[in-house]
Amino acid sequence: MSGGMASSFLMAPGGSLTGRLRVPGDKSISHRAIMLGALAEGQTRVSGFLEGEDSLATLAAFRAMGVRIEGPEGGNLLIEGLGLRGLKAPAGPLDLGNSGTSMRLLCGLLAGQGFAVTLVGDASLTRRPMRRVTAPLALMGARIATSPAGTAPLRIQAGARLQGIDYALPVASAQVKSSVLLAGLFAQGHTCVTEPAPTRDHTERMLAGFGYVVQRQGATVCLEGGGRLVGRALEVPADISSAAFVLVGASIAPGSDLTLEHVGMNPTRVGVINILRAMGADIQVLNPRDAGGEPVADLRVRAAPLRGIRIPEDQVPLAIDEFPALFIAAACAEGETLLTGAEELRVKESDRIQVMADGLAALGIANEPRPDGIRIQGGRPHAGRIDSQGDHRVAMAFAMAAPRASGPIEIRDCANVRTSFPGFTRLAGAAGLAIEEVES
Repeated sequence: MSGGMASSFLMAPGGSLTGRLRVPGDKSISHRAIMLGALAEGQTRVSGFLEGEDSLATLAAFRAMGVRIEGPEGGNLLIEGLGLRGLKAPAGPLDLGNSGTSMRLLCGLLAGQGFAVTLVGDASLTRRPMRRVTAPLALMGARIATSPAGTAPLRIQAGARLQGIDYALPVASAQVKSSVLLAGLFAQGHTCVTEPAPTRDHTERMLAGFGYVVQRQGATVCLEGGGRLVGRALEVPADISSAAFVLVGASIAPGSDLTLEHVGMNPTRVGVINILRAMGADIQVLNPRDAGGEPVADLRVRAAPLRGIRIPEDQVPLAIDEFPALFIAAACAEGETLLTGAEELRVKESDRIQVMADGLAALGIANEPRPDGIRIQGGRPHAGRIDSQGDHRVAMAFAMAAPRASGPIEIRDCANVRTSFPGFTRLAGAAGLAIEEVES
C-alpha cells in the first residue's frame, strides 16, 4: 500500500456516465519516457506525463542517479539526458514503491552500469516474482542477487560485462522483454527477444523515436549494443488501462453516453476494446491520429446490453491489465463469461483472479476461479463490502459495478489508486458516479 492513511470508496447505487473527459497519461509510456530521456543525449520534453505514484517513483530514481529533471508541472517535464553511460551511483537504495514496471525495467537498464545499486519497494512489490527478469539478465552476464524467494530487494553488482543474447520468452511479458532490450543497450553484440504472443511494444517504438536502430521481424525484436539516443519532444497519450474502467462503467450504466479523449490505441493494448465489443459494447473510435509515434483516438461509448463470451486467448496479452474491469462487465452481462490462459493475473499487485472472485462473490455474483482464469455467471450485483487488497485496479473495477448494483458498495484499501489514476474519484464523480472517498 502507498504512503499515507488508508482510504475507502463509498459507492451509492445507480447513475450514468456522460459528457467528455480525458483520463490521466499512459503509465507504461510515462515510465519509459523518463528512462530513455535520461539515457539520451540532450533535452527531452515530455507532455501528458502521468503524475501518479508509480511514475513519480521512476522519476525520483533517476534524480537520485544524477539526472536533472524539471517538473512535473501540469504533466510537463524537461529531462536533461546524460547519455548511455552518464548515470551516477545513488546515495542509497532506490525505493520504487509499488511499481513493478520500474523495478523490472530498471533491473535491465542498470545491469551493465559501473556502479552497484539496490532496488527496494513496498510490501506488495516485495512479494512479486523477479526471477523471470533476473534469469535472462544472468544469461547476459548480469550479477543480480534476489531474496531466497526470488523477490526484491534486488542487489545489482557493479561492472558486469554484458553480452547480447537471443532469448525466447517462456511467457508473454512486455516487462521482461523490455528489461532484456534495455540491458542490450549496454551489451556487446546483438540482443534479440522472441515472444510467444504479442505484448505492448512501447519500448521498441520509443527507442526508435529516440533514434536508436531497432529491428523487428515477426515475433522477434533485435538491437545492437553501444548506440546512442537523442533527446526529443514526446507526448504521452491518455492511458487505455485507466480508460478501461470508464469504458466498462459507461457500457453497463443505463443512459450512459461518454467520450474519452486522446486515448492511446497502440495495437498491442486494444484487447479491452476487442473483448468489450465481442460482448456487445457500443464503442466508436473517432478521430484516429498519431501522437509522437503512438496511435491515439477519441472513444465514444454508450450503454448497451452485454452478453457473456469465451474470451479468446489471443486477446489475453493485449488486455492483461484490464481484466479487473472486464470481470465487472462479465458480472453485469447476460450469461456466462469464461477466461482461460491468464495465469499472469495471479502475480500482479495482488492475485487478481482470487481477489476479484472474492469481491464478486461478496456482491452475489456466482463465479468459479481457476488456476489460469475464471468463470463468471452474469447477474445483478448486490450491496456489499469489498477488500481490494491494496490493488488499485481491483478498487477501480468494483467502483464501476455501482451503477448496476441493488445497494451501496464499500471498497476498502483504496489508497494505491493514486499510483496509476490520481484524481479518480473527482473524475468519476464529474462523469456521474456517486462516489465518496473516506480516510480511515
